[in-house]
Amino acid sequence: MFPAALPDLDSLDLEAMKALVMAQHERYTAALSSRTTEIERLKLLVEKLKHMLFGRKSEKVLRQIEQLELQIEDLEVATIGEEIQAIAPAERPAPAKPFRRALPEHLPREVHTHMPEHEACPDCGKRLRPLGEDVAEMLEYVRACFKVIRHVRPKLSCEACDRIVQAPAPSRPIDRGLAGPGLLAHVLVSKYADHVPLYRQSEIYAREGVDLDRSTLAGWVGATSELLTPLVQAVRDHVLAASKLHADDTPVPVLAPGTGKTRTGRLWTYVRDDRPSGSADAPAVWFAYTPDRKGERPREHLKRYRGALQADAYAGFHHLYEGGAIYEVACWAHARRKFHEIHLAHASPITSEAIERIAALYAIEKEIRGSTPEVRKNVRQARAKPLLDRMHTWLEATLAKLSPKSDTAAAIRYALSRWRALTRYADDGQLEIDNNAAERALRVVALGRKNSHDRLHCQALPFCSKTWHLLCYKQSTRAYTTVAQTLIRALDSPG
Repeated sequence: MFPAALPDLDSLDLEAMKALVMAQHERYTAALSSRTTEIERLKLLVEKLKHMLFGRKSEKVLRQIEQLELQIEDLEVATIGEEIQAIAPAERPAPAKPFRRALPEHLPREVHTHMPEHEACPDCGKRLRPLGEDVAEMLEYVRACFKVIRHVRPKLSCEACDRIVQAPAPSRPIDRGLAGPGLLAHVLVSKYADHVPLYRQSEIYAREGVDLDRSTLAGWVGATSELLTPLVQAVRDHVLAASKLHADDTPVPVLAPGTGKTRTGRLWTYVRDDRPSGSADAPAVWFAYTPDRKGERPREHLKRYRGALQADAYAGFHHLYEGGAIYEVACWAHARRKFHEIHLAHASPITSEAIERIAALYAIEKEIRGSTPEVRKNVRQARAKPLLDRMHTWLEATLAKLSPKSDTAAAIRYALSRWRALTRYADDGQLEIDNNAAERALRVVALGRKNSHDRLHCQALPFCSKTWHLLCYKQSTRAYTTVAQTLIRALDSPG
């Protein structure tokens, strides 16, 4: 970058000397700027790696912590020099009594009546009459237990012609399998909703004296998922019938059969959830497993879908928007995250203002959540649209002042390059400001990522992923009931 040797300074006139100094100064300034940019980039990279190493930090919590620290500082300054007055015990407020919720009404009640030990008045000996009663409830847990259902089919023969008559054998969820519908439902819910891997379930059942090998449980999971195929197809049809979808994907570890090695598959999620716009339609999520993350995967999944797709900036989604049948709605949470990561590494007035401007948009969304699409659109047009216009102007003006290689400039370019998709939600009350619905749907997968395979029979994972459809938007008890009822209906189906 700098010349190897300087020219003969004695031979240079004043103008040549000035030109040489200016050239050297420009080279030095460029090198210094490049080095400063590189230092900032490396600092940001280190902070990102620390963020990944030590766990995810809530952006909202961090902002609240900063505000609380400022409040604490103000209070400490205001209280310097003031004496702390002891509060007399009589002046202390009485502690608030803890709020106790009523026990659920749907639970069965077992009544234990405790009669007095005296049948007559202990003072005068006369008869006692009912006066009232005190009722107190206590929540108890009845341990789950196994039971064996024995199917007996008597054989009857005709006395005249020796014809033998016998009832047909009842069907089973798994051909020649020992597990009933309730047990299969319990295994699936424990694995996918409660994140209890099969090897731990095997240990739990062993305490009850029931020996169920992990490979047996894995076989049940794979076979049961096939029984649930019609229900999964119904969920998929319901999800793709919406006019707006949230989409995302996450890696899942899968063992390659016969090799003992682990490869990375992908689990795609497509979410239908219009509750924030006041819809009574049932929310649902459809998961699809693929062995890779090629762009052809979402193209195959959504080949019949028409409408809005809220997703991140994954390049595999871009080809979906070419024909116009599917149009892009970007995610403000992703745009904000770019500024927040820089703010964590080295806070600046630019990142602070960007975060505050985006926070103002979210404050509006919080007020109108659950309203009708018409109300949401009108409020967004009146309040959010002016904020978005001013933000666009500010971003363009700020970008012109920054080094093109800086991380802050990259964050701004990320937002400006997707501005139409980021602001589309303001023109449609049914759309959302971000893609958090898809990220929430994947949370159940992230929590049980270690349990997505149990080191045995992992080739069943493409089928096992079907069970996630039944568990994401339901509590465990409801999920258990849904799976069990589906399996029971499978018993009555032909074949």
